[in-house]
Amino acid sequence: MGLGDKIKHAAEKLGGKGKEAAGDASGDESLKAEGKGDQVRSDLKQAGEKVRNAFKKH
Repeated sequence: MGLGDKIKHAAEKLGGKGKEAAGDASGDESLKAEGKGDQVRSDLKQAGEKVRNAFKKH
């Protein structure tokens, strides 16, 4: 995983946490769910990159 991808995924996760917090504070369940979804999507992308990199090494 390149540095640019790592930064992009970290920013996506951070943005998701922000959305979740904003949704929680305002009582907006849709925004809260969207934030959680962004975090999960970011985690999946990071996991996929790790698997891809593991196969490149062998």
